[in-house]
Amino acid sequence: MIHEAISLLRDELVAYLEAEHGYGNAGDIVLIENIALFESAGTGVNFDDKIVMSLVNIEEESTLKNSAFVKQGIGNTARYENPPVFINLYLLITASNKSTAEKSYLNAIERLSLVIRFFQGKNTFTAGTSSSLSNAAFASETYKDLRITAELYTLTFEQINHLWGTLGGKQMPSAMYKLRLVALTDHKLLREVPLIEEIETTVARRPGIN
Repeated sequence: MIHEAISLLRDELVAYLEAEHGYGNAGDIVLIENIALFESAGTGVNFDDKIVMSLVNIEEESTLKNSAFVKQGIGNTARYENPPVFINLYLLITASNKSTAEKSYLNAIERLSLVIRFFQGKNTFTAGTSSSLSNAAFASETYKDLRITAELYTLTFEQINHLWGTLGGKQMPSAMYKLRLVALTDHKLLREVPLIEEIETTVARRPGIN
C-alpha cells in the first residue's frame, strides 16, 4: 500500500500541473526516486530540473494500535485477524536544479511553490476522488481502502542539516509532507469460528428451597 499511496499522489500532481499550469510534460518532470542518488554517477536517472518524491521515514500511528482482532465474516462466523498497521509516511519533495542553465534555481523554487499550492488546494486523497485513476482502479482491492491526508511538516534547521547530511548531498529547495494513516494489512485469517447467537442457562434448585 505504500507504493500505491505515493504513486497516487504523484499521478494527482502530474494531472494538476498539466491541467492548471500547462505542463505538457509533467509526467516526465515528477519522479518517485531516491534523492540521495542525485549526485551519483551512472544511476541512469535524469534528475535535471525535476520534482523528486522520496520516502525518508515510516512511523506507526500509536493511537490506532489497539484495533479489534475480531471481524464478522460471511454468514454467522467471526474472523480473527491481526489488526491493520496504521502508518504515517514522511515524503520529501525536492525541486532539483542540477542543470547550470540561467534561472535554474529560481525555476526550481517555482516548481516547489506549485507543489505547495497543489497540497494546499487538496490535502485528502482517495481512489474515489482521484482524477488520475480509471474507473476500474476505483473498485480494485488495491485502491478501495486507500485514504491519505497530507500535511506540511516543518523541520528545524538542525533537522534539515541532519537530513541532507544523511542523504549525502547539498540542500536543494524542498518540502516535507506527512502522509497520515496509510493502513497496511495482509488480511491473513488466523481463525474462523461460529458466532454465539444465544446463551442457554440452567438454574439448579437446592434441596429444601422452594
